[in-house]
Amino acid sequence: MKIQDFYDPRTSTLSYVVWDESTADAIVIDPVLDYEPVGSRVWQESVDALVAFIHKKELRLHLILETHAHADHMSGSQELKEHFPGAKIGISHRITQVQKTFREVFEAELATDGSQFDLLFDDDEVLRAGTLVIRAMPTPGHTPACTSFVIGDAVFTGDALFMPDVGTGRCDFPAGSAKTLYHSVSALLYQLPDETRIFVGHDYPPDERQVRCQSTVGEEKASNIQLTSKTEEQEFLDFRQERDSGLQAPTLLYQSIQVNIDAGHLPKSRSGKLMLKIPLNLR
Repeated sequence: MKIQDFYDPRTSTLSYVVWDESTADAIVIDPVLDYEPVGSRVWQESVDALVAFIHKKELRLHLILETHAHADHMSGSQELKEHFPGAKIGISHRITQVQKTFREVFEAELATDGSQFDLLFDDDEVLRAGTLVIRAMPTPGHTPACTSFVIGDAVFTGDALFMPDVGTGRCDFPAGSAKTLYHSVSALLYQLPDETRIFVGHDYPPDERQVRCQSTVGEEKASNIQLTSKTEEQEFLDFRQERDSGLQAPTLLYQSIQVNIDAGHLPKSRSGKLMLKIPLNLR
């Protein structure tokens, strides 16, 4: 199994192409659609990089997987699928909880049964992309629909767990839960073998180091600054409550959520124009 990371510096997001070198079967995890809020400009630089890489390696893209409905960048899944129409876009079945929450926020005409996605997978369902075998490990807490993908000796953790010197995902979004995240990390991710490679969904590196995408379960258990294998639950809950209470909303929160709960479709007005809704004073 081979893994190539792609970093978007504007949103600090890491996307991945994972493939079997012997068969060219491939998946993409968490593609990014580029967006500039000043002028509300959308472009496809990040998607184009994925497309060029897949063509260069002559890969067969089977699945486009989302670890969750991101609140800090728009998904590039629909644009990527335009280049590879045979690929299916997949997310946890628990996306319906997120859809129901935010349909009211945006007063949107939005189906809340997950039907916008090609594939809704169950907790711990085994997905197959040709010869690639992927276990969809539920790791909620940051959002209800968060999933980590276990593939061979690697796990892609999305926003549940970051590099050891960064910590874990925030838990203050609607239906987020620090208690649930504690269980997801300590009882699930930290039960994987110590040598399991962890590939994170974002990196916010301290000034003294470069961007990184990879750690191991053993490294996280020993030195994650927010949650090691020895951290007590109440200690983590107290920390997250204090930390999250002082955090600002992500810059692209409203733009990202309304696109991503709709499987990456850009919203249209009744006249057919592409329109985003930005609620005022929501928080």
